[in-house]
Amino acid sequence: MPENSVHNGALVGFCNPLLDVVARVDAGFLQKHGLKTHDATLATVDQTPLFKELVKTHEAKFLPGGSGQNTLRGAQLLLPADSTVFIGAVGQDSNADKLREAAQKAGLHTDYMVSPDKPTGTCVLLITDSGNSMVADLPETWDVVNKARVLYATGFFLAVSPETVRTVALHALENEHQTFALNVSAPSIVTSHTAALLETLPLTDILFGSSFETEALCAALGLPVDLHLLVRRLAGWSKRKSTSRLVVFTADDGIVVGSGDAETVSVYRFATTSSSAIVDLNGAGDAFVAGFLALMMQGRAVDECVEAGIWVRSLVVQQLGASYPDGVLSFEPQGLRPTAVVQIR
Repeated sequence: MPENSVHNGALVGFCNPLLDVVARVDAGFLQKHGLKTHDATLATVDQTPLFKELVKTHEAKFLPGGSGQNTLRGAQLLLPADSTVFIGAVGQDSNADKLREAAQKAGLHTDYMVSPDKPTGTCVLLITDSGNSMVADLPETWDVVNKARVLYATGFFLAVSPETVRTVALHALENEHQTFALNVSAPSIVTSHTAALLETLPLTDILFGSSFETEALCAALGLPVDLHLLVRRLAGWSKRKSTSRLVVFTADDGIVVGSGDAETVSVYRFATTSSSAIVDLNGAGDAFVAGFLALMMQGRAVDECVEAGIWVRSLVVQQLGASYPDGVLSFEPQGLRPTAVVQIR
């Protein structure tokens, strides 16, 4: 990527814009609705009543959300004004108005397709003492795609519109100035949409993931469960563009990075936020990607991109829901370097 690839609309993201409903619940609520901690799923017909039930029976907080939109909101806070555009579909309803208002406040431009006959998507974020659970209820704009430097899609969007994701990825393949980035997003994306994910991987320049997806991905690729090995294999997976693929996975205590042109993976350890300061881990992965992409688009080295991602993540976990601090963020790198470089054969 050029040294500085930031201009108006330089980062374009694709995902499902959602209105997040955040509430603290007990384990019984999850069990009642067939949900598990540390997972993100699409609501079944039997689970859709939980949305209204939660608002009636619990103290709920409403936030503009959706994995891709969360990431772009965070990236915009580290980039010049008007650098980001988010594309997705909303209904013709009050929830869509709330999303537009919140995105505008965050400096994020949106290009929503309005579906008069379908409601705006919503996502329930259930917080428990043993972990969080997410369940979403989900119901093409091309000029901005042509202008973008980075095209970012999530596994959640891949699940509902694999054809769109593939079209966008092919567009980046045919345009050397563009980078296509994909986030695995959740174990359920791997298990339920394996073929779409593996078909998109050769078109992917940057792949983001987390340790939560390790077991599912290793099973899909026929590998032993080993995060370092997984990152190396994904980085070296066949690629249609001549440039090397970068793979970045987050774990509880560090970041693992692999590149297609190296037989090693780099491990970045970081001081975890004290448990007393953590309010909610929801959105932590999106926040990391926000910081990483924002610095990458400014031509910064991978070390600084990783450090920025860790820093933005640390800010978000001290908020309820995927919330960012008010105002523009100013990041100053402190010289983070890998704590280990692991040889993978």
